[in-house]
Amino acid sequence: MATTAKLLEDSLLVIWNDRDADRRLEAMKKIYAPDIHFYESNTGEAIVGHQAINALISKLQTEWPIEFEFALNKSSQVNHATQIIFWNLGAQGAPPVATGVDVAITENDFIKSLYLFLDI
Repeated sequence: MATTAKLLEDSLLVIWNDRDADRRLEAMKKIYAPDIHFYESNTGEAIVGHQAINALISKLQTEWPIEFEFALNKSSQVNHATQIIFWNLGAQGAPPVATGVDVAITENDFIKSLYLFLDI
């Protein structure tokens, strides 16, 4: 069992910040379970699997200026199989355009479920 929220940090800082879809997909194989479920909102269906999440990230990144990236705004935490991370999205040195929290449920050293809580 993980003792740090490294998986979730890598999810955000490695996967979600990478604008190269092929490289991002390779990173997913080391961080996400093959059948990962990503819940973007309480009202939407789960986005399931590496390919679907990769397509979502590519779509979102086309809507953001090239200088936008995710950054941690406080230390990540872990409690058994649950990891939590607080983040900002925007250009470095500028006020964030979005903030939020990601919560991950891990299983066998992979993220099995990922939940987004968007602040702004």
